[in-house]
Amino acid sequence: MIVAGREMSVTEAVHSRSSKRAFLGKPVDADLVRRLLATAARSPSGGNLQPWHVHVLGGDELARFKALMQQKMAADPRGDGPGYDIYPAGLHDPYHTRRARCGEDMYGTMGIGRDDKKARTMFLAGNFQFWGAPVGMFFSVDRRMGPPQWSDLGMYIQTLMLLAREAGLDSCPQEAWTLWHRTVADFIGLPEGQMLFCGLALGYADPAHPVNRLRTDRAPLAEFAVFRGI
Repeated sequence: MIVAGREMSVTEAVHSRSSKRAFLGKPVDADLVRRLLATAARSPSGGNLQPWHVHVLGGDELARFKALMQQKMAADPRGDGPGYDIYPAGLHDPYHTRRARCGEDMYGTMGIGRDDKKARTMFLAGNFQFWGAPVGMFFSVDRRMGPPQWSDLGMYIQTLMLLAREAGLDSCPQEAWTLWHRTVADFIGLPEGQMLFCGLALGYADPAHPVNRLRTDRAPLAEFAVFRGI
């Protein structure tokens, strides 16, 4: 992406990236998507295992999947049951407070109050339409892999999102898809030995939607970093 006559720096990509939850219908060039995915494969992985697997949906296939999800959610909005726990049980502070504030800040951008359960539920249902993005992705990892390889997958996804920013695109990583992991696996033909980790919406963010103004805060450096001899 060209910023003020120059290419976007990595720092600018990091600062400008945020999870967007409303996208324009503007299509994304298929060759660009392929380039982003291929370039992201330069991400580090222990022993160069490269444990990431990606399924990409667009066009008619994405439309067919979204129609299926509408039918599934109408029949039972609870989903298939989670394939893993997104958050640990008994989430304690400061993590519990951070999560709660993120949610309240997000709904606050749209004027949705704490007690408006219907509006909150309707908004969250957009997760399972990829927030209107023209490209949807699913990431999986071999079930025999362990936490280090899940970390490798996370680095791949982060690299992809930063490359997307450089290209003028936005994204939203979606762990919520684990609630429909069986439905997703059946649709994309995910092998039994592969475990779905998350989805990702990719496209051009809708600048007019209030939710895209959300900027979650970050803890100060002194709260999470210890320096010795430097």
